[in-house]
Amino acid sequence: MNILITGANGYIGQRLIPVLLEQGNHLFCCVRNKIRFEAEHTHERITIIEIDFLTPANNAILPANIDVAYYLIHSMSSGTEKFDEAEATCAKHFVQLIGNTSTKQIIYLSGISNADKLSKHLESRLHVEEILAAGLIPVTVLRAGIIVGSGSASFEIIRDLVEKLPVMITPKWLGTKCQPIAVRNVINFLTGIILKENTIGKTFDIGGPEVLSYKEMLLKFAQVRGLKRLILVIPIMTPRLSSYWLYFVTSTSYPLAINLVNSMKVDVICRPNNLAEELDIKLLPYQSAVQLAFEKIEQNLVDSSWKDAFSSSNTPQQMMQYVNVPTFGCFKDLKLKAINKNADDVINNIWSIGGKTGWYYATALWRIRGFADKMVGGVGLRRGRTNSQTINAGDALDFWRVLVADKQNKRLLLYAEMKLPGEAWLEFKILKIKNVLHLRQTATFRPKGLWGRLYWYSVLPFHYFIFNGMINNLLKKRI
Repeated sequence: MNILITGANGYIGQRLIPVLLEQGNHLFCCVRNKIRFEAEHTHERITIIEIDFLTPANNAILPANIDVAYYLIHSMSSGTEKFDEAEATCAKHFVQLIGNTSTKQIIYLSGISNADKLSKHLESRLHVEEILAAGLIPVTVLRAGIIVGSGSASFEIIRDLVEKLPVMITPKWLGTKCQPIAVRNVINFLTGIILKENTIGKTFDIGGPEVLSYKEMLLKFAQVRGLKRLILVIPIMTPRLSSYWLYFVTSTSYPLAINLVNSMKVDVICRPNNLAEELDIKLLPYQSAVQLAFEKIEQNLVDSSWKDAFSSSNTPQQMMQYVNVPTFGCFKDLKLKAINKNADDVINNIWSIGGKTGWYYATALWRIRGFADKMVGGVGLRRGRTNSQTINAGDALDFWRVLVADKQNKRLLLYAEMKLPGEAWLEFKILKIKNVLHLRQTATFRPKGLWGRLYWYSVLPFHYFIFNGMINNLLKKRI
């Protein structure tokens, strides 16, 4: 079967791909950046289509012989004001293009929208449903609430809160009810309804077997982790204060925080249906879903993370195309040292950088820089890294974005996503000079105006110690 997946490099898309491949399908994966996606997906039954649904496209860009199309494009974390307009635009362009194919069914993962008053996020999902339904191809809509799985935004936010705060002073919306669902159950539903006659043209709410308040979810999460937590709910925390609270305590971005808070004031409870029974899906309780997520984390088997999506930062996807660091108008800090040990050990050190490993020298200063970045609206260091052993182009890495992760050619290139009066890159490259292997470490900064130049000179004394210490420790065996 030929299946089209939009948002193929998103959190759900990445989980869906291996399951559909295992079933023997040929996949047409729509992504905005081909370079990033093809580095991780080389299967013979995957065809990559580079397309941005925000812009009108050639009607012939999608293959004609499609059987089923998944619509998994969401923009909630990209901004607080116009994400709904972006979602509507993408849906309209998709409907126009998919109408020229032989597609028999569109499957859309939406949000539960049964409350009388909806958040902007849920109103946007509902509007997208209407746009898709107005097209020529019948749509099956699955509406989900909180998705529980390693790497999901809601899971990581709850994890940050529970593991960092023994006592929480929280807003009143923690009493809001929701029906969380395990990510593996979401995938079960998405794959189970393919061309099922009794699902085509219909809408189904999907959720786990429990209805919980957010407070209950936090406490049950703490039980799984073996932690005792005290949660005090106060009525004076406004949505804006709540958003700041989430932003500073967790790894979420502020745009995502404010949209999540607005949605968390709305009950998201499923309307009853028999879809799980019809598809023979065993719904996992909330704590079982949490436990399974940690098993994935402990085994470094996290397939996808919301933090790796470009919408979690302000970095344009086009940045992935700039694999050569600019030189004109740039300041550079270049260190070059001979490698007196096995080069593979050095490469492994480089590939382990960031996250729990830290930055090999003055990690406390890196943390202070991350905190300062958070204070001015940046991403900070709390994002960490999705996998402690592997790095792929496009991954988020603390407050950097991986542009190149070429282990064969021994090169790692990072782009700074922190708030800066300019642009910054950090590159590690092993090369041979006069038959001796060397590690070249280059920090590049392209300033914007006078403030950018003043910034570079103000941090220059710290660079001397930090970057010298970093390259020296990268050349040593890891402790």
